[in-house]
Amino acid sequence: MKNILLIILALGISYSCKNDDDFNPNTELIGNWKLIEVYVDPGDGSGTFSSVKSNKTITFRNDGTITSNGNLCDMSINSDSQTSGTYSKAEMSFNSADCNNPTYDFTFEQNGNILIINYPCFEACQSKYIKE
Repeated sequence: MKNILLIILALGISYSCKNDDDFNPNTELIGNWKLIEVYVDPGDGSGTFSSVKSNKTITFRNDGTITSNGNLCDMSINSDSQTSGTYSKAEMSFNSADCNNPTYDFTFEQNGNILIINYPCFEACQSKYIKE
């Protein structure tokens, strides 16, 4: 009986653990990131990330610059306009002279190989990227 309980416990633990082979907590910020999802909250807290088909990428460089094949200033999924700016890893933010407000600091958060950029909206709106 004791062995059966141990087996059930072991199976329960193994199935309850998330297996995310793509997650790497040691991922460097420097490099290319591809847009995979966007998040828009309608104001009631019910928003969720939705997958997008996009070729939009952003690149963080060692010299403190950030570039994109799309618009860094908004959540557009288009990859038809080159924009650039500067970033601070310490502040987890970037800004761009290509934006309407070039001194606005867009904040971002990195969790391993996932990067989320926060945009100025009345309700929450974000773009999620994955390290390429």
